[in-house]
Amino acid sequence: MGKLYLVGTPIGNLEDITLRAIRILQSVDLIAAEDTRRTGKLLQHLAISTPQISYNEHNHHSRIQELINRLQQGTNLALVTDAGMPSISDPGVELVQAAIAHQITVIPIPGPTAVISALAASGLPTDRFIFEGFLPLKQSDRQVRLELLRNETKTIVLYEAPHRILKTLKDLVAVVGDTRKIVLARELTKIHEEFWRGNIGEAIDLYSNERQPKGEYTLVIKGADETSLITSKAELKHELQQLLAQGMTRSQASRQLAKLTSLSRREIYQLEIDNDNLES
Repeated sequence: MGKLYLVGTPIGNLEDITLRAIRILQSVDLIAAEDTRRTGKLLQHLAISTPQISYNEHNHHSRIQELINRLQQGTNLALVTDAGMPSISDPGVELVQAAIAHQITVIPIPGPTAVISALAASGLPTDRFIFEGFLPLKQSDRQVRLELLRNETKTIVLYEAPHRILKTLKDLVAVVGDTRKIVLARELTKIHEEFWRGNIGEAIDLYSNERQPKGEYTLVIKGADETSLITSKAELKHELQQLLAQGMTRSQASRQLAKLTSLSRREIYQLEIDNDNLES
């Protein structure tokens, strides 16, 4: 069978591609690209003539079986996105899962990623972090996700489009407050690369009054202060009821609160059941 190569491509500056990535793109039989026109420009820059096929969020469900069939017939395939590593906040993950299910070898060819680049230069703690990708578009789902992040003590990294950046900042301030430190990384590795550092309230002022959002954003947000962890069962019960009222399931709420107390998720889940029984 053929092999599936996950090839990291530049997120801006075309010089940010490895010699190994160039060799793989030259030697595979086919390149599955998010946007064949955009990848075509990169291939032209590198003088690579390997044929392409589109694979993106609009056609990936119908394309997966075709690509798996080609791999099973011996085709070596490179998967690329418009920028960065494929399968990270990307439908490529479904092709990877299908390849693994069919015992096809998957080989990562490391390259630049916005999440690591932004985190490394943010100045915020990097020893423990979580990557949330893009927040849900549906407001109810978005609120649940943000509530799960309210008391997260690890550094948080998000992606956001320019036309939604102000809304996301306002949604964040409603959950974590306006004094939480944040870094807005924009146009990474490009000519107009920028790191803006401050707190969420200041960022809202900036994009409400002074600046028009431009370019793709990576948001790096300081985690919650660990001294704010919940210590009493009365407070725990109150927080649990608040999360349930906001639409979280009991399992989601218990998992979130377990990060903030010495009790396990199971103990918190059972505590609420006991209270329900007592109140009934």
